Amino acid sequence: MLRASSNPSSTIIVSDTSIKNHITTSISHIHSYNKPVVKTMHRAINVTTTEAKLFMICCGINQVVANSNVNYIVIITNSLYTAKRIFNSSVHPYQIHSAAISQELREFFSKDSHNCIKFWDCLSKQKWLLHYSVDKDTKRIVFTPSFPCKSSWDFCRKTECDSILSQWRMLFQASDFKGRNFLDLLDDNLNPIEPSSIKGGL
Repeated sequence: MLRASSNPSSTIIVSDTSIKNHITTSISHIHSYNKPVVKTMHRAINVTTTEAKLFMICCGINQVVANSNVNYIVIITNSLYTAKRIFNSSVHPYQIHSAAISQELREFFSKDSHNCIKFWDCLSKQKWLLHYSVDKDTKRIVFTPSFPCKSSWDFCRKTECDSILSQWRMLFQASDFKGRNFLDLLDDNLNPIEPSSIKGGL
């Protein structure tokens, strides 16, 4: 840690995440040589801890690789298994984060063949100074949803499905590709069949 922090071309990213009241709080601290610590915080409703951690790693990498003077990145996290998902493109739920981070790293490594990134595992219970500071911040900040009834998974899923259905109807009505011989699908009561949402999806 001392060698990394004393290297002008190194940057250390420390991040952690906590969930309270359906609200996920993610905080990262970026330590660069002889520079003030850059602190970043993000909040989201109804996301998994894995998604939040991958998002914070992506944000940290995005900030660091923009600096052309950095060629050594250290990411300190309390869930190394989450970081491993970055390099597993077959994990469907997290592909969007994996693809974003992979693109950033591809550009980082293409700049210099000596560029390097390392992931260090640091458990929260160890209370190591740098990680403990971030962990304490994520647990200290508590947000109360303005509309608690709208923070449930079911409400968010229904809202998302309703939005998709509305877009489908608008696009289909304005489409020039329906053709002259398009037939309306009717139900048993001779009413047009429309897409609908149920609990769990469309």
